[in-house]
Amino acid sequence: MRKDCCVIFDMDGVIFDSERACLYVWSEAASGFGVGNIREVFYKCIGTNNNQTRQIVEEAYSKDFGPGIADKILAESSRLFHERYDGGRLPVKKGVKEILEYLKSENIRCAVASSTRKAVVENELRDAGFLDYFEEIIGGDAVKISKPNPEIYLMACDIMKVNPMDAYAIEDSYNGIRAAHAAGMKPIMVPDMIPANDEMKSLSVRICADLIEVIDFLKAD
Repeated sequence: MRKDCCVIFDMDGVIFDSERACLYVWSEAASGFGVGNIREVFYKCIGTNNNQTRQIVEEAYSKDFGPGIADKILAESSRLFHERYDGGRLPVKKGVKEILEYLKSENIRCAVASSTRKAVVENELRDAGFLDYFEEIIGGDAVKISKPNPEIYLMACDIMKVNPMDAYAIEDSYNGIRAAHAAGMKPIMVPDMIPANDEMKSLSVRICADLIEVIDFLKAD
């Protein structure tokens, strides 16, 4: 890989196994308000920021459970999540330390572009000991329109002063891959909870089973 490129990571589902953790607490929180299987709605929210997530949940359940149900579910799930996973307890995805060390050894610059709020991203990366690997952190609260809109990736490339064509985006979600592709980047998909479909295969430069496989691809590219 070229030394003047950079690698921009999504966080949830790529660095941390946080999407499964989120689904667990969402399910528990929702059941407390009488809402049943929330998995399908949860999948629609993967890769979106707080505002878009709230809209999706509200549209799905307000008719049956009244206005404001999204705020109730999301507030309780947030409380449960922080109670269980703060302080470095969030599970880490396979190969994170290895790929960060590899990129550091090659002097390849790294950033994070996550739909999660910047403060949360920084806290979770700091707790896990990963924050110093990243030159920039761009959170979902920095943009007006969430993924699949390319705004966050275009902003990340601008901040990193890199041409999108020279930037890799490592993503697990459909919306993330769509955003990176629309930004003109090189999307690498590492599927988490949802497998790659034909669209993802066409939009990605590579589908990898894990971050260890991403290292092999970057070495060869």
